[in-house]
Amino acid sequence: MMEKEPPNSSEGQQGWFSARNGSGSSLDLESVVRPLALNPWDVVLCISGTIISCENAIVVVVIFYSPAFRAPMFLLIGSLATADLLAGVGLMLRFAFVYFIPSEAVSLLTVGLLVSSFTASVGSLLAITIDRYLSLYNALTYCSERTVTRTHLMLLLTWGASVGHGLLPVLGWNCLREPSACSAARPLTRSHLALLSASVLAALAAMLQLYVQICRVVRRHAQQIAVQRHLSAGSHDGAGSRKGLATPVAILGTLAACWLPFAVFGLLGERGPAALCAHAALLPAAYGSLLNPVIYAFRNREIQKVLWAACCGCVSPAPPCRSRAPSDV
Repeated sequence: MMEKEPPNSSEGQQGWFSARNGSGSSLDLESVVRPLALNPWDVVLCISGTIISCENAIVVVVIFYSPAFRAPMFLLIGSLATADLLAGVGLMLRFAFVYFIPSEAVSLLTVGLLVSSFTASVGSLLAITIDRYLSLYNALTYCSERTVTRTHLMLLLTWGASVGHGLLPVLGWNCLREPSACSAARPLTRSHLALLSASVLAALAAMLQLYVQICRVVRRHAQQIAVQRHLSAGSHDGAGSRKGLATPVAILGTLAACWLPFAVFGLLGERGPAALCAHAALLPAAYGSLLNPVIYAFRNREIQKVLWAACCGCVSPAPPCRSRAPSDV
């Protein structure tokens, strides 16, 4: 009796991003028939995920295991670090499941984890921006119970929406049964990827508007300081405004550089080799998770004190709740 021929190996798994153009990417979620050739892009993503996980784990440990950090702004920074930590873990798991433990079901869970974590990262950035704006705009009432309640509500909405986005591919909104609906970010459908991209663009637009308002508050504070010190508003305001506006401009520039490629790619689709475009969109987003601890955590004076105290074996006092000065933006 003749044996059945094995399925065509060209239909096997190629990793998370499909290579409909024959580029041989390692990013697809179908069952594996033969071992995959190691893709350099995947190695870069895995190494990036390892670094992201390590540095964000430090922030999570410092914030969540230090009773000193229970103020709203630290809870939001902790939420951002948790989201980026999960994103790093997701990148490592995706690499392991694609090359060593191929499984369609587990790969779907990995994709869901990545979608949830990156969405939560962007949502936490938006929540931090809202908190920074309110701490400057309502400085006198910032340290109140209302602020704590508002922070918990923002965290609940952020993680609820993020988990919902991540569950969609797992619960059936994927293209594994309908390949024609696949985006380059397989198994996400083109409509789901467009929804994620539109959500990112909406969050970036909201952050841009809020930082414009923050810059106005910073400029007004600089003018008030100039008047109080009996200096000419023109000479002092220029230097003070430039110093106070440097951080918002750097934050917005980093956000745009990291997330605009993903958003544009998701809305317009690939304009070249699918795998190359998809990797080029995902890598900047991953590097955003790499830079977030540096921008939002390691620059914070209180966190710096705790880290130095931990290195020296000292005990750091609890930081008091306070509204931000323009230099803290």
